[in-house]
Amino acid sequence: MLRRLIARTFWAFSRWTLVTEPAPQRPTILIGAPHTSNWDFVYMLGIAWQLGIDARWLGKHTLFKGWAAPFFRAVGGIPVDRSNPRGIIDEVVRRVRAGEVFGLVITPDGTRSNKTGHWKSGFYRIAMETGIPVTLGYVDLTTKTTGLGPTLDLTGDVAADMDRIRAFYADKAGVRPELRVEPRLRDETGSYGTASAA
Repeated sequence: MLRRLIARTFWAFSRWTLVTEPAPQRPTILIGAPHTSNWDFVYMLGIAWQLGIDARWLGKHTLFKGWAAPFFRAVGGIPVDRSNPRGIIDEVVRRVRAGEVFGLVITPDGTRSNKTGHWKSGFYRIAMETGIPVTLGYVDLTTKTTGLGPTLDLTGDVAADMDRIRAFYADKAGVRPELRVEPRLRDETGSYGTASAA
C-alpha cells in the first residue's frame, strides 16, 4: 500500500504521463528501454509500484554488502555474481518454480553510455530458458509518456522476435534521445536455449 501511495504521489506531480497496458499476471522480464538516464530507474519503479508489480532487478553482489544494502533490497534488488551467468538463470528459475509473481527489470541496452551499438542478449537467454515472457517497458521524451507496452512470448526465432521488439521501440526516444541504442542483438541468427520452467 505504501509503495502504491508513493507511486500515485509521484505521477500526480510528474511532468511525465503514465500510459500503460495492464500489469502481467505472471512472472515476466520487464524490459527498461531506451536506457539513457538515471531517471529511468525512478520511472520503472513508479510504473511497477503504481501497477502493483513486485519489481526485481539484478545487481552486482558487492552492492549488497555496504551501508546501502538494505535500501537496494527494499526496492527489489537481487544480488548476483556476474562471473557466473548460469547462476543468474538458476536463481530466476528457482523463484519462478517457487510460485513468485514478479517483474525482473533488465536494461538490455546496458549502460547509459553504451558504445557497442547493440543490446545484450541476456534478457533473451533468460526468457527462453525460464519460459517466462518479456514485457516491453518504455520511456519516450517525444510524448513525455512512460509505461508498459505488450507482453511477448518469445518464439526462439531471434530475428522475428527482435523485429517485433524493434517495431514497438521504433518511435520511443528515451530521456536523452542522443544516447538511444537500436534494439538489435549482436547475433540474431543463433539459438538462445529453450524453456525449462514456466
